[in-house]
Amino acid sequence: MSYFFALSESLCFILLPVLGIMLANISLRGILKSSAGVLRESCVAVCSAVSVKSGPSRTVSLPGPKVSQGNFAVPPPVRHYARAAKTKKIVLDSQLSDLPPTMLKIDYAAVPLAQTTDDLIKRLLSLELASHKEKLQLKTEQLIAKVQRDESDRNSPEVWIAILTARIRNYQEHLQKHHKDKANKRRMLMAIDRRKKLLKSLRLVRYDAFEKVCEQLGITYTFPPEYYRRATHRWLAKKELCKKVYRAVQKLKAEQRLKMKRALSSTATDGVKTTAAEMQ
Repeated sequence: MSYFFALSESLCFILLPVLGIMLANISLRGILKSSAGVLRESCVAVCSAVSVKSGPSRTVSLPGPKVSQGNFAVPPPVRHYARAAKTKKIVLDSQLSDLPPTMLKIDYAAVPLAQTTDDLIKRLLSLELASHKEKLQLKTEQLIAKVQRDESDRNSPEVWIAILTARIRNYQEHLQKHHKDKANKRRMLMAIDRRKKLLKSLRLVRYDAFEKVCEQLGITYTFPPEYYRRATHRWLAKKELCKKVYRAVQKLKAEQRLKMKRALSSTATDGVKTTAAEMQ
């Protein structure tokens, strides 16, 4: 009997903590269920309060997709991402903006009948209904008239600088709207290089005409950068070799010139001697 009593006591000591843990789990589950129900009711109330009725038949709610959780929808959280600072784009004024719309086209400007014609026909012949190509042609003629030497001058460096200036500004306005147009960007760079060469040659030959062209066309002439190159050991050795070869070639040319002078002087003395001998 004592054995059975001891066994029952040991079983009671083992089972009592297990029963306590089971009761605690059951009570915790009940608390969690009740709190979930309260949370669900509060979320439904918040969502119904956020949605604002506008008009008799439609409702306006928060923007963005809805995330459904059971019987109610929860709006997504607002995320404030860091955005890059917007840089202000430099807007260039069009070179055609100073052309009045009432000005006649270049083909009809010298026609006297176009000045006294009807308003409707004058409007058709004016820049109001002209194409971009016609406006650009008129602007080019205005720039040429500022720098040409005389009325018949159409091929001087000043005229070509004016023509290239009108093209370059037209390309700049185009690339401001279509910055991915690589073909026109290449044409613009080629026109800039050609105008730079013409300006450089005009500056060396006729400096007064160079100043007049830059002033009339609004060109800012910048000097080309100085020659710069990374001085490597190979480049320095090649430069020294070129100098050495240049000095050797100059020395040989000097010797050849000296020989030619001596030969000429000897022939001259021989001729003098022969003439003197003949006279005797």
